[in-house]
Amino acid sequence: MEVVRITPRGYCHGVVEAIRIAKRVGSDRAEGEQVTMLGYLVHNEHVTRELEEHGVALVDAPDRMKGLDQIKSGTVVFTAHGISPLVVAEAERRGLNVVDATCSDVTRTHDLVRRLTGEGYHVVYIGKRGHPEPAGALGVAPDATTLVERIEEVDDLDFPAGTRLAVTCQTTLSMWDTKTIIDRLVERFPDIAVHNEICLATQQRQEAAVLAATDVDCVVVVGSRLSSNSLRLVQVVEERAGKPAFLVDTAADVRPEWFAGMRRIGVTAGASTPTQLTRAVITTIEALPETSAAVV
Repeated sequence: MEVVRITPRGYCHGVVEAIRIAKRVGSDRAEGEQVTMLGYLVHNEHVTRELEEHGVALVDAPDRMKGLDQIKSGTVVFTAHGISPLVVAEAERRGLNVVDATCSDVTRTHDLVRRLTGEGYHVVYIGKRGHPEPAGALGVAPDATTLVERIEEVDDLDFPAGTRLAVTCQTTLSMWDTKTIIDRLVERFPDIAVHNEICLATQQRQEAAVLAATDVDCVVVVGSRLSSNSLRLVQVVEERAGKPAFLVDTAADVRPEWFAGMRRIGVTAGASTPTQLTRAVITTIEALPETSAAVV
């Protein structure tokens, strides 16, 4: 098999910085001190295990406020996805040492929501329900923000006359899906202030995957099923390029039968995927015998 290595792929700057912070805190902890990340620092089990080896334990709690109940002492590390200010305040009230590993792009969105709501806007936030990034962003101003996940929900929005509206979004969504929802919002509310916050790393990886897909038979995305940006890479290849796309966590997930009749395979990786995992997937695909291309 010929493998096309799609670039850019893998770790983004926010993930690199979050891992660096968490490893440092774990390695520098005092003897007997508990260091806990509240939720997955980044959405990848392999990174989580590596951090545990550095002394950083995981409390996996979709509700971050309830998750604090499991952390009795020591240091709490907030994830790259961001955190509600209410959770930060409660952690400090309980006497925990707080370390914030929020991605700078997410922090910028929090600052934007804070500024807009402070200026009297109601913010429509495009994001995925149940994901920690929207939970953190909406926690900045819960009474002045509304979450929208699907374009159909835009038609159900109803605001009092004269409401000043703005829109922003989760940084790791499909930039095409986000644009479609924003366009519908502008159609319904022509005066809405638009702030598209899809991060540059997400945009670049999606654009590169779609472009490369035009010249390969399929694309393999290395990443976790917990990872929003990895799932979006699969989605945009299938929807924008019309090519098959497969999500794998490790090389062990690669199935030769996927590539029946294929010759050129594109490989990319989500922004929280360790490089060694992607290398192993590439090696595995390259080593497939030529006869695998004829497997039925």
